[in-house]
Amino acid sequence: MTETLEEKVARVLKDRIELVPPDPAWPKLFEEEKARLLACLPEGLVVRVEHFGSTAIPGIWAKPVVDVLVEVADLDRARDEAAPVLEAMGYDYFWRPQPEGSTPPHYPWFIRRGPSGERTHHIHMTVADSTLWEGLVFRDYLQAHPDAAAEYERLKRRLIADHPGDRAAYTSGKTGFVRDIAARAAAGR
Repeated sequence: MTETLEEKVARVLKDRIELVPPDPAWPKLFEEEKARLLACLPEGLVVRVEHFGSTAIPGIWAKPVVDVLVEVADLDRARDEAAPVLEAMGYDYFWRPQPEGSTPPHYPWFIRRGPSGERTHHIHMTVADSTLWEGLVFRDYLQAHPDAAAEYERLKRRLIADHPGDRAAYTSGKTGFVRDIAARAAAGR
């Protein structure tokens, strides 16, 4: 029987959230996933591939999930051509909504899992003018400001303690901090 969207969303929201110590293998895992994506996706679809999220910030505890930001030439092509390829390889696929005011309003998002079913990678596909690219500003700022990175780690630890098993609350609880970092980066401080 085919899983409905509601069943799939309920299943992935049950995935456990945990933070682990920094792993020096994360950059290599990113490079391997980048190579995998470039090898399997249709020619001309992928424009660039970036490592972002907490596993791209040296020295902090993170969820052991490598976030990959993929610029694609066209979102419809990504949905129509990349999604079937990656789903056939076992990735979970969602046409993911973004917060109000973000561009684009939806984008292709994939979860890759390891042999025990654990999340190993999140693949975010978007276009050049997407607000998702602000994630690179956040990454770069925390890479350059270890004190802010440590502050972010403390926030994530508190959110997991306050909202065990609530992935949505964990994610939304980081929003204010991310906006503050974007403001600091824009102000050059």
